[in-house]
Amino acid sequence: MTRLLPKLLLLMLSAIFALPGHAENELAGYWQHESEPVWIEMQPETGQGVMVRNDNRPDRVGFLVVTDLEASDDPKAWSAQVFAARLGEYRKADITLASDDRMIFTVKVGFMRRSVEWRRVSEVPPAPNDE
Repeated sequence: MTRLLPKLLLLMLSAIFALPGHAENELAGYWQHESEPVWIEMQPETGQGVMVRNDNRPDRVGFLVVTDLEASDDPKAWSAQVFAARLGEYRKADITLASDDRMIFTVKVGFMRRSVEWRRVSEVPPAPNDE
């Protein structure tokens, strides 16, 4: 019995850290678009992703880029509605964490698939006109 106790404890700790709530913490925070001067804040606790800076369209700050965010069975994957700017509407998307600092939105439209990559940042830098 005493030899089983450490294994049982290890199993319980592994289960605790694999819970979806911990995965949400990995997604939370600030992310910068791969090629555009756009930053969003992912807020898994509210199921949203909010634009916090957009140098090309400052009027879009506060816009909900991601809604209906839901965790999946995979701790590195979520589903959501993501605003597809080219289409001007929300579309169902898969969101994955490819690494701790790399998030990918994948939207499917018919037979087409488009992925957008985001990089984690510790903070959103001031906009050029804020300095």
